[in-house]
Amino acid sequence: MRAWVAAKAIAVLAAAVLTACSSPAPPPEPGTTPTTPAATPAAKGLSPVTVQVPDEFSAAPFDQPRQAQVPAGWTLEVIARVPKARMAAWAPDGALLISLPGSGQVVTVRPTQSTLLEGLDQPHGLTFVGSTLYVAESDQIDAYDYVDGRAVNRRTIAGDLPDAKSPDLHGAYAHALKSVVVGADDAVYFSIGSTGNISAEDRTADPPRATIMRVPPGGGPAELFATGVRNGTGLAFAPDGALWTAVNNRDNVADPATGRVSQDYVDDHPPESVAKLTPGRELGWPYCNPDGPPPAALIRDVQTNPDGAEMDCAALAPVEQTLGAHSAPLGMSFAELPPPFGQGALVGVHGSWNRQPPQAPEVSFFGWRAGTLGEQQTLVGGFQDEDGTRWGRPVAAVTGPDGAVYITDDYADAVYRLAAA
Repeated sequence: MRAWVAAKAIAVLAAAVLTACSSPAPPPEPGTTPTTPAATPAAKGLSPVTVQVPDEFSAAPFDQPRQAQVPAGWTLEVIARVPKARMAAWAPDGALLISLPGSGQVVTVRPTQSTLLEGLDQPHGLTFVGSTLYVAESDQIDAYDYVDGRAVNRRTIAGDLPDAKSPDLHGAYAHALKSVVVGADDAVYFSIGSTGNISAEDRTADPPRATIMRVPPGGGPAELFATGVRNGTGLAFAPDGALWTAVNNRDNVADPATGRVSQDYVDDHPPESVAKLTPGRELGWPYCNPDGPPPAALIRDVQTNPDGAEMDCAALAPVEQTLGAHSAPLGMSFAELPPPFGQGALVGVHGSWNRQPPQAPEVSFFGWRAGTLGEQQTLVGGFQDEDGTRWGRPVAAVTGPDGAVYITDDYADAVYRLAAA
């Protein structure tokens, strides 16, 4: 898809300025591990439980008992072993679909495990609208008719999207995986991640990267919806119809007070953004970073925007909610959970690779409050041991027809069912 008008893109970016961290194979863990895990928000009301593992799923890391933190009285069970399981979506017939970017597949894991689609280019985001399945590959967004447990009649909604195969990128693309959702008006929204940590050239690429794009109802060229979104794989519609994203922000940012990169500052900066998207919303990357408690103001990046000439960060709207720096939020969905949670957003927190000590993986919950999201709460934790090593890393969490929460984990190669007593 090359239907890009440079003048239109520039105008949208300019209007946004005036008005307004993750792949399936992350870099390896540091060679040495800290003695204590990173602090996480208070896990109020959580209790330790032993993960329930049927004998057929007891290969490592479940070859020994694993403890998780879940709401008091709830259970966590392994219901499938799926190598490098990523995003999840429930089909109209009650089947749970899981994307496997590494093998180019979409598989069904309930009630039986089978291959639904194969031979795709890094399929990641999945969503259903009625009987239509949308799949976000690294280079295009497709729609299928889901009929009798099969995905048929493939058609491309947006094509020629950038990934590592794009000639101008020469195989270098840190955030090629994409997510997709569909609005109540049938417009299709998808993420295009940045090629690197602070690759400012993404903003003027064709199509622009580090964006959320929108395909109008009925089809047509994709248009810019939000910019400066470094890697917004968390993408979901709230109960009021607003689009939200959970973003992996940059690494190795310099301390504004000294202009130098220090581990003490990097460990807690910048926080990851959880933001409500409106047409033309600008989240600032790579020139501005969120800072402070939510709503988090955007401050100048002293490495990429030293004199403020690239972007006026103070003119940008604060970020509504945040997670700890380097939390690496991935999948995002809205759900209705049993008391005491209620309605809110579920976010799979993958955990950091570059923080000392590492940010702990978890499933986070943000309560829905009068049109916005409340503070982060831990729904499921315990994936990181006290010595800083991990046995699991959640990617996505979605509620099923039975009201339970189903969680994918691409580190433990597992799918879990979290259920209230």
